Amino acid sequence: MGDCIFCKILRGEIPSRKVYEDELAYAFHDINPVAPIHILIIPKKHLAGIHEMEEEDRELIGHLFWVARRIAEDLGHSPSQDPTRGYRLVLNSGSLAGQTVFHLHLHLLAGREMSWPPG
Repeated sequence: MGDCIFCKILRGEIPSRKVYEDELAYAFHDINPVAPIHILIIPKKHLAGIHEMEEEDRELIGHLFWVARRIAEDLGHSPSQDPTRGYRLVLNSGSLAGQTVFHLHLHLLAGREMSWPPG
């Protein structure tokens, strides 16, 4: 936990461009965006990935998705606001899946058309 870059961001040791914060979650702009909107949403509780999730973390994980929905709406990218809008949520689990920071996080991507399959 001490060397985790996202934990350092939470402690204020590394600057970030905050988008959202509450008692459970923190969201900030990715420093290497792959879309015009690329926001990382992290729990304040350190979990290396979804594989470390315990039963008591179910509400926390659901909360991260709620935060993503709220941010997408605040930024005007929700299809509920405009059917021509949309966003993608990505959660990588493990290095083979592309996870490079081992602190659970959601990527919120928006602002361009997404392709499929994504990788």
